[in-house]
Amino acid sequence: MSAYVMVDVEVFDAGRVPGYQALAEPSIRLYGGRYLVRGAKPEAVEGTWPASRHVVVLEFPDMEQVRRWYSSPEYAEAIEARKGAMDIRLLFVEGVPGQEDPA
Repeated sequence: MSAYVMVDVEVFDAGRVPGYQALAEPSIRLYGGRYLVRGAKPEAVEGTWPASRHVVVLEFPDMEQVRRWYSSPEYAEAIEARKGAMDIRLLFVEGVPGQEDPA
């Protein structure tokens, strides 16, 4: 069953974002993940959303791969690179059973 990483990001130092992305993106691919949403500013239709925050959504084959990616040495480098440059809230969630993409 697919699993997702939902990320709420506030950037403090935009100049350091490319360095983080250069490390994070290959680590995501290495563990079977892909971006579904990257750095989007959501449209709040109910409630409020701070204008300074962005959303990222990643899809992985399953929760085991999400956990492998997050605890990997490859992603550890990305975590180190982002320290002080952005505030991140990161959630792991499982998809709905039987809803996998048939492609």
